[in-house]
Amino acid sequence: MTTRLLFREDAYLADAPGVVTGHTPEGGILVDQTPFYPTGGGQPGDSGWIAWEGRRLSIATAVKVEGGLVALVPAEPMPLPPVGAPIHQHLDWTRRHRHMRVHTALHLLSVVIPLPVTGGQIGSDRGRLDFDMPDPPDDLEVLEDRLNAIIGRDLPVREEWITDADLMANPGLVKTMSVMPPMGQGQVRLVRIGQGSDQVDLQPCGGTHVARTGEVGRVEIAKVEKKGRQNRRVVIALVD
Repeated sequence: MTTRLLFREDAYLADAPGVVTGHTPEGGILVDQTPFYPTGGGQPGDSGWIAWEGRRLSIATAVKVEGGLVALVPAEPMPLPPVGAPIHQHLDWTRRHRHMRVHTALHLLSVVIPLPVTGGQIGSDRGRLDFDMPDPPDDLEVLEDRLNAIIGRDLPVREEWITDADLMANPGLVKTMSVMPPMGQGQVRLVRIGQGSDQVDLQPCGGTHVARTGEVGRVEIAKVEKKGRQNRRVVIALVD
């Protein structure tokens, strides 16, 4: 039985019940369903805590386990809830929401810098994309203004699904050079920012995002670093 990914159904779900289905050899807690996002796609796993039978256990992160399972990783060595135990799961919502804001902002960064992406990472305060960019950007202030202008349009952020075959027929949807979106399940999740003539971005992504770009808030381009002969790392940071 695979883990039901509640964050895919509602990225704003901060707590949810669950049942322990097993334990990993490393001490992770397998669950039947979870709002915790497991580390992947440059986005960190969620932290928080779980409760059962009057006990509470801090969760440091969540990880993917073979077979479509998710394991919650305890923050400290403590007795684990037994298999079959009903638990209640609580996210560190402040941290998760900041991940959502940064992740959405990075999608928009790939709009204002329309170059192939070679890597990326999301944090709770800042994030970065690596671009196939031989020369540095001419004017960072202009790029930052363009990025914040799109954020300020308060565009809707929606998801939809297409088949693997549809994605293969539309390779231009994939912006990342180093990592292909997960395929083999028959469907691929797309994140669309804006609608109709106001659409600014559409690309495969399995992470969590805010519902509208205005929720991102103002960001700044913190720095640009050279990473290899043709790669440059652009770092953005949340202003508040």
